[in-house]
Amino acid sequence: MLAARLHGVGDLRVATEPGPGEPPPGWSLVEVTSVGICGSDLHWFSDGGIGENRIERPVVPGHEFAAVAVTGPYAGRRVAVDPAIPCQHCERCLAGDHNLCPTVQFAGHGTLDGALQEYLVWPDRLLHPLPDDLSDDAGALLEPLGVAIHAVGVSHLKPDSDVLVVGAGPIGQLVVQVARTQGAARVFAVEPLAHRRAATLDAGADAVWSPDEGADAVLDATGGRGVDVVIEVAGTDSAIGIAVAASRPGARVALAGIPSEESSSFPAAVARRKGLTFAMVRRMNDTYPRAIAMALNGIDLDALVTDRYALTDAVKAFTAAAERRGGKVVVEISPVRSSHRGTSS
Repeated sequence: MLAARLHGVGDLRVATEPGPGEPPPGWSLVEVTSVGICGSDLHWFSDGGIGENRIERPVVPGHEFAAVAVTGPYAGRRVAVDPAIPCQHCERCLAGDHNLCPTVQFAGHGTLDGALQEYLVWPDRLLHPLPDDLSDDAGALLEPLGVAIHAVGVSHLKPDSDVLVVGAGPIGQLVVQVARTQGAARVFAVEPLAHRRAATLDAGADAVWSPDEGADAVLDATGGRGVDVVIEVAGTDSAIGIAVAASRPGARVALAGIPSEESSSFPAAVARRKGLTFAMVRRMNDTYPRAIAMALNGIDLDALVTDRYALTDAVKAFTAAAERRGGKVVVEISPVRSSHRGTSS
């Protein structure tokens, strides 16, 4: 089978490799159809890791993916795949916080190969059948939608709140839409790239500004009060600075962005005077059923996709994604299936 394996910074190689073999009990063999490239994938590609985590051995990236189950309880059906494999036995797992499992395995991270390959085996419990109305590309993008759902949950957004999203890439645009579904009064965004600002307005934001205008524009729009909730999805200290400056006293700031370095910093004096609450967003937690329901009821995941590549062009796909010229970049492993609505039963 073909697989794209990351050997080091910028060193992604597509080659023929042995198949995954017979799945163990409770696992299924799946044929991958569509894989989205995420910002965290780009950290591995461009930086050789994320924070303190570095490439330990050549690894197949990709954690946003859909597939067709070849074996197991969903054999012959299209599925979305939850990329996180928690242990199910630790204190956090038993408490229901599967995303906080200290030994969680994650597709394309560390030593666990991800989805940029034609076949892999995955736990049955982490496969979610795709409705006919969702494409394979949409099935892959249920993962970033899940992250957006979790981020909004961590933010404790209440109906009629004013919300600011800092960083309006694909996940930020999904946060805008999820915040709308949760009853936000107004949703603003700050984003440096003009084409993403335009896409964020299309996604339902009331106003979007560049970082140069940043917090001042938000304060003007709220009569100097500031917003009730900020969800930061950029992963930079400057983004956190905008979040702090644009918040009202007592606001909650959810940090979902992944920084390139191990540490982040923020304007502590202002945050302390305002009594801000910071909350960290760790991936997502059992959000696929809600994500599927939202994708069937108004959140158009296909609209996020601007570029599609074959697996043989995976290097071009990563290069395009790193240049941030468009929206979501997708690698279509099985293009006959991925470019159409499905045939699940």
